[in-house]
Order: sequence, then C-alpha cells, then structure tokens
Amino acid sequence: MNHKKSAANASLNVHELFYSIQGESSYAGRPCVFIRLSGCNLRCGYCDTREAWENGSNYTIGELLARVDTFGCRLVEITGGEPLLQKAMPDLAERLVRKGHTVLVETNGTQNINVLPARAICIMDIKCPDSGEVEKTDWNNLDRLKQGDEIKFVVCSRRDYEWARGVIRKHELENRFTILFSPAAGKVRSADLAQWILDDRLAAILQLQLHRIIWPDEESGR
Repeated sequence: MNHKKSAANASLNVHELFYSIQGESSYAGRPCVFIRLSGCNLRCGYCDTREAWENGSNYTIGELLARVDTFGCRLVEITGGEPLLQKAMPDLAERLVRKGHTVLVETNGTQNINVLPARAICIMDIKCPDSGEVEKTDWNNLDRLKQGDEIKFVVCSRRDYEWARGVIRKHELENRFTILFSPAAGKVRSADLAQWILDDRLAAILQLQLHRIIWPDEESGR
C-alpha cells in the first residue's frame, strides 16, 4: 500500500477542532487552528479541559488536513488531553509541516517527545508538585528538547514556583529554551507570580491565557 495514502487514512480521536487566537506560549496573540485530541493519562487538579479526557470523534488525517485548509491559517496547534497518546499524531504533525504550517504540539511531559517531527515545535509541560502528577514526568525529555521548543510550568503556589525555579537552574534551562510560567486559575495571583519572576531575574514569559481574557464568558475560552 502507498505509504502516503495509508498515513492519510490513519485515524485520530478528536475532541474539537476550532480557529481562535493563540492564548499561550511565545505565539500568544496570533490566529491559530487548534486540533484538540481526546484522552489524557493525567488528572491534574487545575485541569481546565476535563471534557477532553475521553469521548471524541474519529477523523482520518486526510479529513483533518482538509478541515485545517478551510481556515487559511499557517499556525496550527495539536493539543489535548495528551496528544502523544495517539500513535497517528506524529504523522498528522509531519503532514501539516510538509504543507507549510508552523506546528505547535503541547504535551504534558510524560511521553517520549522523540516521535515528533524535527520541524514541529514542542511546548512541554513540567508538572509542579501541586498538580498532583509531578512523579509522572519523563525527565529524559529534557535531553530530547531542541532549539525552538518551549517549557511550561503551571504554578499553584509559592512552593510550586520555587520548585520550578530549582528545576530551571539545576538543568540550566533558562538560556536554552523559552520558559513559560502560568498561574493556575484561582490558586495564584498573576501579580504575585510576576513579582517572583522579577525578583529572581528569571528570563521567563508570564502567560495569562489571553483567550480567556478576550472571551471570559465562554466556557471554552474562545
């Protein structure tokens, strides 16, 4: 069977596909197509996409590529859930890259990121203690990250922040990758997190989920 044809027919379980403003990462503010895959192996206490833990609809890669084309947008994010749980996801990312898209893949840091195509941009969470899932981190992924990838910490407390700061300094991440800090909603004031970053002179980006600021009354934040 032709490899290209078989890859296009591979199936993924999708929670939703939509066009919106990118609210996080160094790409915040840009129009973006989001492909949110279903299924997650973590149950973080602050999760705001619990509806994506299960129950999606199956689409072939070919069908997803056709849907993405309708938006005429070059920036695409594959997220979840945890997108790397689905074997066909790297093929989808590769097909999007080949079509000229800038592809962001947001992953929770528990799965081997080496399966991603080299030209995809990995945005990897490192789970802090108050997430309840810190022990599931695959620390080998720090050696698999490449130039242009980004690392995100969601902070629920001063303890989380100090832990994240320790990880950054221990692994010398600050000058190698873009570092993102997010305050968990209702857990930490963004002003406090901003001050901690300033006090420690961290070269990090404070991200505030721009999409939820723009559309605060919409459940999905878009």
